[in-house]
Amino acid sequence: MEQFTQTWQEAILALAPQSEALGELHPDILEIAYEQEWFKLYVPQAYGGPGKKLPEILRIEEDLAYVDGSTAWTVTLCSGAAWFAGFLDPTLAAEIFTNRKVCFAGSGAVGGTAQKANGGYRINGHWKYASGALHATIFTANCLLQDEQGNDLFDEDENPIIKSFILKRDEVEILSGWSYFGLVATGSHAFDVHDIEVPANRSFKINTEIKVADEGFNYPFLQLAETTLAVNSLGMARRFVDLVGDSFFNRSGFKRYSPEQVTYFEQELAKGKHTLSTIREHFYEAFDVSWHQLLNEGKIAEEVLKEVSRLSRELAHQSRIVVDALYPYAGLEAAKRETELNRVWRDLHTASQHALLTF
Repeated sequence: MEQFTQTWQEAILALAPQSEALGELHPDILEIAYEQEWFKLYVPQAYGGPGKKLPEILRIEEDLAYVDGSTAWTVTLCSGAAWFAGFLDPTLAAEIFTNRKVCFAGSGAVGGTAQKANGGYRINGHWKYASGALHATIFTANCLLQDEQGNDLFDEDENPIIKSFILKRDEVEILSGWSYFGLVATGSHAFDVHDIEVPANRSFKINTEIKVADEGFNYPFLQLAETTLAVNSLGMARRFVDLVGDSFFNRSGFKRYSPEQVTYFEQELAKGKHTLSTIREHFYEAFDVSWHQLLNEGKIAEEVLKEVSRLSRELAHQSRIVVDALYPYAGLEAAKRETELNRVWRDLHTASQHALLTF
């Protein structure tokens, strides 16, 4: 846990139950996030951000997930949306990132329309699952492009034209609807937009129009999303494995186990740790190869990207499999909602439902 001081760990762990009760990150956790600039991880130094790169960010997010799933997931999704800083109009970006508490939220789904109007666009739509919505200052939204008459626009291959847009907090309506049993404190609510007109510089396209002189913004967004989500599952699984060991040896009925049963559990625990350690090593090896190729050769070989995607998905799946194999050994404490063990289990299984890593 070299990324974090003991003080941060203890503060976040102590406040995690209160965050669940609030349905959003506790204000003191948010203050830590603002101090450490976790919501700005990718933001270039030119815009006042820390300008961290994906190799370091992945390790930070894994370590955060080990401490608290909701905090890590919110940081991952919000900082990931702020990665769009590399594609924004520089004047707009400079204005947005002056806010110390700037936090991006949004949805990857195409949930709305952007009709050309008055030199800009008129936005309407509905988007689900915007993690961090309750404290976000900026929302990103993907829209189908339309002409002034409301007709859908198509590219030369007859595909609908999709553009992303920046919306400010007072331009969206947050709809309370995050009622799931895990990642409760992410507050991943939906949002609506009704007839909001925005200037043309509020639109952007990722990976194709890089607007800042900084490395890494040409890393493919699919693999960026896959890797950052996968390390959340890994961090939560590592935490569960540590907790389940403590729970097994400290449970009230421990004395009834035979030496053979204790040995069997120890073997299962060791097997789970070995599985996570091995898949983690392979995952980071593949990712690091892709990153070095991008920096040194300007592009990543297709087979390398496929391996990064495969190992991201494998990492997420193995994390869940290991946790489920060890779950019964914790007894009813694992099913008690108030325990950290149960919270980690719920968070991991909620994260595992993300469509990007299903297969």
